[in-house]
Amino acid sequence: MAKLFFLLSGEFESLSFAELKAILEAEGFAYSIVEKLDQTVRVEADALCIEKVYRRSSYTRVCGLELFTCDATDAAIAEAVGKTDFKTVLSEGETFEVRVRRVKEYTTKEAHMYYERLLGKLVLQAMPAARVDLKKPSKTFYGVLTNNKFIFGLKLAEIIPKPFVERRARKKPFFHPSAMNAKLARCMVNLAHARQGDYVLDPFCGTGSTVIEATFIGARAIAVDVQRRMADGAKRNMKHFGLTAEAIVVADARKLPFAKVDCVVTDPPYGRSTTTLKSDTKVIVEGVLASVYPLLSVGQRICIASPKTLGIKQLGKKLGYRHVESYFAYVHRTLTREVAVFVKE
Repeated sequence: MAKLFFLLSGEFESLSFAELKAILEAEGFAYSIVEKLDQTVRVEADALCIEKVYRRSSYTRVCGLELFTCDATDAAIAEAVGKTDFKTVLSEGETFEVRVRRVKEYTTKEAHMYYERLLGKLVLQAMPAARVDLKKPSKTFYGVLTNNKFIFGLKLAEIIPKPFVERRARKKPFFHPSAMNAKLARCMVNLAHARQGDYVLDPFCGTGSTVIEATFIGARAIAVDVQRRMADGAKRNMKHFGLTAEAIVVADARKLPFAKVDCVVTDPPYGRSTTTLKSDTKVIVEGVLASVYPLLSVGQRICIASPKTLGIKQLGKKLGYRHVESYFAYVHRTLTREVAVFVKE
């Protein structure tokens, strides 16, 4: 077990934390949460989990090997550096840089630059044979200032948001204003504990956001929509990214032509820009929860989005699911999504 730290996105902090835990659990890693701070989580886990988090996460920004955590003061940092054996992570003659991220308002805007210079000097004092290189360093040390604490370690991975931005709704060849953004869709796939090779069903595939993200992590996606033009559009979008679904089917989500799937991830139609084909949103959600229940085995999950006002937690419980967790994502003035996770018992 290694001491690790993860810098999370500031967009939906509770959702970011839940996604990180879901990835570790889905991939079978034993872990313990050492401390949860603003946008930062300290974890003890197998360092091999970093590769899985890097490949899967949408709301994690930096993964690192923790070297020390201390109070965010010059004296405490200098003392902690003095007690750290940098020879375990930095060889003689290697180059390095120091980057520091300031979270929220715990320090001044200029603090990160000050601490980058300070840490650079302190690391050089500890490892005089090493060299600073700000262009192409062989190692990057990374510090996080949060909750009046300073977390410092070796950066092992950094997740760049650009690929998710390039997959946003308006950049896809087939667009619909109700489409979920790529990051939230990927997060929901992770919350459902989808794994490589799993059959992941979206009975309301729309433009294909969730099936695209499920396929990117190696799952076998099954896309369903009652409207042929949406199913065709999802297929077009998948082809645009060089992806292929296991199946794309035109069918009613309440009468699904399948016998077994591994998990369900879906965002049923609701809101001003969607069509419910004259059905009530609550009836649609209740219907799909009932229709996918026999497709899941005990312990398998459905992650489903709905309007916060719908009361989906009670609907799921009434149909025999165990409610695991819910998170809320603001969309606009009249809509906040509730992202709910249920387990079949």
